[in-house]
Amino acid sequence: MAKKSSLIECSFCGKKNNEVMLMIGGMEVNICDECVERAHTMVDEERKLQMGAKNSAAFTLPKNIKPIDIKRYLDQYVIGQLDAKKTLAVAVYNHYKRIAQKGSEEVEIEKSNVVVVGQTGTGKTLLAKTVAKYLNLPFAIVDATVFTEAGYVGEDVESILTRLLQVCDYNVEQAERGIVYIDEIDKLSRKGDNPSITKDVSGEGVQQSLLKMLEGMEVLVPPHGGRKHPEQKLIKVNTKNILFICGGSFDGIERIIASRVQSRSIGYGADSDMTEADKNNMLQYVNQHDLKKFGIIPELIGRMPVVVHLDSLDTKALRAILTEPKNAIVKQYIKLFEMENIKLKVDEEVLDYIAEKAFENKLGARGLRSMCELLMNDLMFELPSAEVKEFTLDMSYTTRRLSGKQLKKLKAA
Repeated sequence: MAKKSSLIECSFCGKKNNEVMLMIGGMEVNICDECVERAHTMVDEERKLQMGAKNSAAFTLPKNIKPIDIKRYLDQYVIGQLDAKKTLAVAVYNHYKRIAQKGSEEVEIEKSNVVVVGQTGTGKTLLAKTVAKYLNLPFAIVDATVFTEAGYVGEDVESILTRLLQVCDYNVEQAERGIVYIDEIDKLSRKGDNPSITKDVSGEGVQQSLLKMLEGMEVLVPPHGGRKHPEQKLIKVNTKNILFICGGSFDGIERIIASRVQSRSIGYGADSDMTEADKNNMLQYVNQHDLKKFGIIPELIGRMPVVVHLDSLDTKALRAILTEPKNAIVKQYIKLFEMENIKLKVDEEVLDYIAEKAFENKLGARGLRSMCELLMNDLMFELPSAEVKEFTLDMSYTTRRLSGKQLKKLKAA
């Protein structure tokens, strides 16, 4: 009887103290550790809902927005790429109009997901990030290389929507009208145009898993990303009004395009007016057929009807990237030295030299940053400790610092 009387019950679930790990006692009330955990989960979810409601106003549609306004904003940060900026501006603008459409209207506007094709360093991710700055909607950028089919090591594709939920503090209503940029989509390609014979869990398998999400349907999303498991509480998200923008370098697709374009230039009535510039920029002719040949499954291509290319960067574009955008590379270094009360000047011929070498070595826009870091490293190390108020970066210093050996290191990287 003494043992029986020593048992304490939880005031909430009725379990005895010998059935749980911990029993917390209070004034005539007891609570077990299991009820504490459940209560904590409920409070946490309610807090997220309240925060989501407070932040719902943060994602309201801007008034009087037009495609040309979006392009003008992109022009401040992205050099060139006229076609890509126009296409992206129209896609985003139509997305605004679609989610503002009333459900009772007879004609329902369907979404047009976008796929962006461009070489490494031409500004695919920069375009997406710049659009994210301008938009007043939830916007998430994810990397496709981490995803695998459900049940395998890696993240499930539903984790894409987890990033979107986190942006808007788990407000599902706001997430269901957001925009997602999926980077490195080309890394999911299958080997060759034909269906895979063996199991491809991180390539074609992920493409299959993306189909329902891009099409638009209710998806169960793990709140913290990663892989789903049976005991996890999932959040239901409808992707019908979520715009997906997919980007990739599609390395080698130029050969596929060239074989298709050149086959049309044989025989009578062939296109013989293709200039040398056109031949050096085959990506301008990219279409859905080329993506299929590359290894993107037809079902996924059908859900991305808008295909846009990014032009390769020539010397003139690379030169402009150094100085013209709001956050231009040279402006950043000038600001860094200003913080040390040092006025940095860069000769025009130095900028021309950097652009030419980046173009010759096919380093792209990212290569400009690497070359500038190599050029400025000693200056940033020595000048803050020296009694110098002004420094001019000239060709003499540049050619000494950017020797052929140093450029070869960058090219190998």
